[in-house]
Amino acid sequence: MTVIKVPPADGKLRIIAFGAHPDDCEIQAGGSAALWAKQGHHVLFVSTTNGDIGHWREAGGPLALRRKAEVEKAHEILGIHGVILDNHDGELEPTLENRRKLTRLIRQWNADLVLSPRPNDYHPDHRYTGVLVQDAAFMVTVPFFCPDVPAMKKNPVFMYYTDRFLKPMPSKPDVVVSIDSVLEKKLDALGVMISQFAEGGANGSAELYPDDPLRQQQRQRQVRENFSRRFQAIGARFRNELLAWYPGDRADSVRHVEAFEICEYGSQPNKAELQRLFPFFQ
Repeated sequence: MTVIKVPPADGKLRIIAFGAHPDDCEIQAGGSAALWAKQGHHVLFVSTTNGDIGHWREAGGPLALRRKAEVEKAHEILGIHGVILDNHDGELEPTLENRRKLTRLIRQWNADLVLSPRPNDYHPDHRYTGVLVQDAAFMVTVPFFCPDVPAMKKNPVFMYYTDRFLKPMPSKPDVVVSIDSVLEKKLDALGVMISQFAEGGANGSAELYPDDPLRQQQRQRQVRENFSRRFQAIGARFRNELLAWYPGDRADSVRHVEAFEICEYGSQPNKAELQRLFPFFQ
């Protein structure tokens, strides 16, 4: 069983986010995680695979260790916790054993909110991470499923990250969060994952990140600028939803955002409950 350090029962929120690889949660929810952590809430990022083929030059155990070290630095910057499950990159399956792993983690963390990708995506690991979280969404409350970890008395709220896939249906977020106040922290966290972004991950090349220090700095600036534009584009795309959370002139000052959609499984929050789970709108 995966061992995690469980936070104290201090009345703070407990958020657990799942991604397929050691960088997915950080892209999708790193800003919100930094905001939660700033308020003393407890955030755990879980990678369902170890990322061991996610590079054009490196693979196997050495790459898995490299990516673990990179993502741990990112978590230190964000002020959160993280865990990587021992599944091979590109080989994640929605098995009973993996369902048990995720169910146990959600229970151990005693999560108020569970985040994951939607189960329609270009990457099979992303899709199956979404399926596994959906499969755990009811089982976390069933006493005789994984009875070694006590079942939850109340089902958490489950939510998806936003994405650009249109079939079978487009993403339609229920919460849009300004991450402007923590943007630099999020960009710093993404920036330390050199293997994935500066070097280009599985589809990169030596030309992207050469040995020359000046060109490396240029590439790192390019990565930051690309991510900044990406998070601005989410705000522009979901302008109407942004207005619902930052009414009037407030929305005009928001530039970079993250967005989340309520899953039909799990507890179904009203706006007051969403404001409790995302305490960023005062």
